[in-house]
Amino acid sequence: MNSKDLFFKKIESIGLALSFDDVRLRSSYSKIMPINVDLKTKFSRNVSLKIPLVSAAMDTITEHKMAINMALLGGLGIIHRNNSSKQQADEVAKVKFYLNGLIDKPICVFENDVIQNVLNHKKEKGYVFHSFPVLNSLGHLVGIVTKNDFDFCNNRAAKRIKDIMSKQIIVAPQNTNLNKAYDIMIKNKKKVLPLVDKNKFLRGMYVFSDVIRIKFGGSLSYNTDKNGRLRVGAAIGAGNDVWERLDLLNKENVDVVVIDTAHGDSKNVINVLKKIKKKYSSFDVVVGNISEGESAKNLAMAGADGIKVGQGPGSICTTRIIAGIGCPQVTAIYNCSKAIVKAKIPVCADGGIRNSGDITIALGAGADSVMLGRLLAGTKETPGDVIFYKGMQVKNYRGMGSLGAMESSAASRERYNQIFLEKNKLVPEGVEGVVTYQGEAANIIYQYLGGLRSGMGYVGAANIAELHKKANFFRISSSGLVESHPHDIFITKDAPNYRK
Repeated sequence: MNSKDLFFKKIESIGLALSFDDVRLRSSYSKIMPINVDLKTKFSRNVSLKIPLVSAAMDTITEHKMAINMALLGGLGIIHRNNSSKQQADEVAKVKFYLNGLIDKPICVFENDVIQNVLNHKKEKGYVFHSFPVLNSLGHLVGIVTKNDFDFCNNRAAKRIKDIMSKQIIVAPQNTNLNKAYDIMIKNKKKVLPLVDKNKFLRGMYVFSDVIRIKFGGSLSYNTDKNGRLRVGAAIGAGNDVWERLDLLNKENVDVVVIDTAHGDSKNVINVLKKIKKKYSSFDVVVGNISEGESAKNLAMAGADGIKVGQGPGSICTTRIIAGIGCPQVTAIYNCSKAIVKAKIPVCADGGIRNSGDITIALGAGADSVMLGRLLAGTKETPGDVIFYKGMQVKNYRGMGSLGAMESSAASRERYNQIFLEKNKLVPEGVEGVVTYQGEAANIIYQYLGGLRSGMGYVGAANIAELHKKANFFRISSSGLVESHPHDIFITKDAPNYRK
């Protein structure tokens, strides 16, 4: 039994459970420079992360813009489910098509399509790419249409794709890898390379801008799948629409789904988990939320690929006050991760994190990643507009158990087991509010990761696995917490990485 285990055993023996403000990590001898810390980890068995940050599946946090941003930074976004099955699948598709090594299912147009109709469809779907393979009525590849073809076309309402497409196209065999594709595109000065089989059916496509980014750009920091596409997750429930959602998400190559409920250790959730694992094998399944070690064991035995820990610690969550349940988050993380350590199932700590030091504490307690809601809520990439409130720029932020979320979405009502209640009988477990606008998420995340790296340097941990082993804790007093914050001064200039 190591020092951390002894610490939590002693705390448990006196009937205490601890949260972030109750503890601090002990520093120790270190030869680790923060800049050299390795932050790679996993969200689930088969979904890796280059940074241990995941954006929450909330309707004021994660849609495709946030998910794209998180994946480009090395993390992961979980698309919320307060939308229709099709809308959610479309959001996933926008992430998967944002950056492609090999596009194995290119979006195609037909030679007799009206140009204006294609442009309208492109706008409706929110596609950020401009090149489309062109098929004939038999499904054979007959051309390519690009941004230039659209830009220099007049009378779009009358002309058809065949009138503007390039018919002289260079193709490659369907098993062509990225490096070979790059060589072919350079040699022929082509920005689009379709892959075809012997019958001229389209089997994939490379786009030069994406190939360049992957070979020479910042792609080393991107969180991508084996085909070079950005990774993305999606939240589902355990209700009647789960199979429709899963079929659509599976078609869009989602990497991981999260059974997102207020109480993951329940009969219906476990039954749905088992059925999903039998029916699908192309994506991982993470299950939440829980806060007890026995619950983690139950989900692990049922086949979960990852566990999400946290019942009530979020800044907009009132579950602990309304329902009177929930284990304080640091103890919950420790107990859940300890219970399934032999199963080697990653744990994501969801909720309660207010500053970057809390991320270090959560990982030190046993989590493999952390899920962020409030810390990302005011950023440019979250859904919704910037508004003015009392002279400040703010964005809306609400809990998925808030009255507004429950009234507007059956998914929120289902998440809190209130799907059959009338709207005037709902019992909310969250609140709605606003948060200060913070600008681009990348700048905020840079600060969070800087604090995490610094904390790991103090502990002497070169990576997250070492942090799990070396982390040891103090139980601090209220005076110790006061001492931890700035005190006895008037702060005249806000720091970009501190909030009390």
